[in-house]
Amino acid sequence: MKHCRVDLWKTNYKLLDNTLELHYNMKKPRPILGQCVRIYKEYCDYKKFESCIPIFIEEFEDERNDVICYYDKGEIVAWSLIYHKKFGHLEATQFAWDYKNPKLRLGIKSLYHECAYYKKLGHRYYYLGDAYYQYKKEIQGFEILGKL
Repeated sequence: MKHCRVDLWKTNYKLLDNTLELHYNMKKPRPILGQCVRIYKEYCDYKKFESCIPIFIEEFEDERNDVICYYDKGEIVAWSLIYHKKFGHLEATQFAWDYKNPKLRLGIKSLYHECAYYKKLGHRYYYLGDAYYQYKKEIQGFEILGKL
């Protein structure tokens, strides 16, 4: 498996407009946790994953993680879990959305937004895991990691 990242300094994406509400650094997101778990289950069902990584409450409450919730018409429809590594590096740990309104294109738009947001905050690299997926290769600043 090849791993990849985005060099945020080589991107030129814009933050999403106000059609979606965004929440950052949710330290105690218990009121939305049930909704996030429901969305994750719907996401895994939609993708027909045979095996899914479990989601744990601790991941949402860990201060090293950002939870970004995406809303449509006042309802949470997607979320991202981003882990802060040392030296300003970030890792996209998990993303899920319910696919009820495919026109939102949240899979890719959330990634563009997150690149713009974290670049604005001064971060350099956003790690995306497996480089297999074509959509990742089309992101500005995309890099495949080599040997250490």
